Amino acid sequence: MATNSCNEAYVVENGGLKGSSKEMRPGRTAHNMSSSSLRKKSDLALVSKVPCRCLRMLLANLQEVILGTKLSILFPAIPLAVVAEFYSFGRPWVFALSLLGLTPLAERVSFLTEQIAYYTGPTVGGLLNATCGNATELIIAIFALSQHKIEVVKYSLLGSVLSNLLLVLGTSLLCGGLANLRKEQKYDRRQADVNSLMLLLALLCHLLPMLFRYAGAPATPTADLTLNLSRASSIVMLLAYVVYIFFQLVTHRQLFEAQEEGEEDDNTASGEEAVIGFWSGFVWLVGMTLVIALLSKYVVDTIESASASWGLSVSFLSIILLPIVGNAAEHAGAIIFAFKNKLDITLGVALGSATQIAMFVVPLCVVVAWTMGIRMDLNFNLLETCSLALSIIVTAFTLQDGTSHYMKGFVLLLCYVVIGACFFVLRTPLNQPNMNNLELKLPTEAVFRAKSSKCKFHIQLFVSYC
Repeated sequence: MATNSCNEAYVVENGGLKGSSKEMRPGRTAHNMSSSSLRKKSDLALVSKVPCRCLRMLLANLQEVILGTKLSILFPAIPLAVVAEFYSFGRPWVFALSLLGLTPLAERVSFLTEQIAYYTGPTVGGLLNATCGNATELIIAIFALSQHKIEVVKYSLLGSVLSNLLLVLGTSLLCGGLANLRKEQKYDRRQADVNSLMLLLALLCHLLPMLFRYAGAPATPTADLTLNLSRASSIVMLLAYVVYIFFQLVTHRQLFEAQEEGEEDDNTASGEEAVIGFWSGFVWLVGMTLVIALLSKYVVDTIESASASWGLSVSFLSIILLPIVGNAAEHAGAIIFAFKNKLDITLGVALGSATQIAMFVVPLCVVVAWTMGIRMDLNFNLLETCSLALSIIVTAFTLQDGTSHYMKGFVLLLCYVVIGACFFVLRTPLNQPNMNNLELKLPTEAVFRAKSSKCKFHIQLFVSYC
């Protein structure tokens, strides 16, 4: 009765739900299903006894939004990060606390977009999920761009794609295979094929700017040409992503809807109806986005200090640590559904997030940098681009037959470990150009003369010393 009374208040507040009946409401997406696996069903018995309606609604919202997740224990890290920054505590502490605070916020943004979708309908809800699904990475990238830390932007976005393709998918297939040894694990190949095609298109757009620098004549300046090619490719990628969203939400919606086959657990039951009102959800979404922006600023400001203090390179922190912590809730949900032998949901989360980062967030950052007068291109350098290429190719080969077992997940996980070890030993300072790239820009004869002059100088120095 208590829950029903509060839900009736929400309906009065918003004038009824749009498409909330089981007949009208379509299947939930994999991202929604993954996020709801970490939610807790709230008991509103005490809240319903509060006489004041406004106070009752506020307390109910606080309980649903703040305490309605299994990650609520990490919320104290948010005020601790603000206090640490205000009182100028150690910069690595601010970095660590900000990362911990971003973890529950990313899950709550997914929850709020799903709640708003109950009132706006599935199409608008799908658009919200398509744009806000990786809000944390996008906000961190924009703050890094504003400080001209282009390397941090590239590293963090590359790390998100690698994390989803190798770490999340690999761990999910490994755990799911071990938990279902006596069951045949199958999934719908059609969704995986579509996402693989999109990732291969993104890989092509990343490869061409890098190869363009090596394919040109030695005396030809390629920086401006590479930048123009990257901007044109970014526009093409954004156009392809818009068509992909139309394909996902309108023409082939059934391929991307998560099937709930008689699930009777509390998490699924709690996701059958909205638990907060439309305007409440909208206000909470705006507020949490602002908090994510604040913590993202702290992360960008303190990443170099944390790198120096912990003895870890900025590339390792950006490629490995940031994606793991920022998407921990979504990753945990994918693994949970792999345990339940629901690989369609797991693939929807891992491949969907990787596609969204590669085809939407990365080109959007290039366009935003273009408007800000910042020269960001799609050339992620040789090592990073090859890591991306091999990850996409290995994932595509892994998913080609529509079946899974623990060995596939184990191989993907080992690929991620090797790539992580590579960036662990790689220590490239920020804002320092690559010397190999500088030599490629010079004519061959000029490079030879520069090296010859350098050798003559060392010989003269040695002779004078003797």
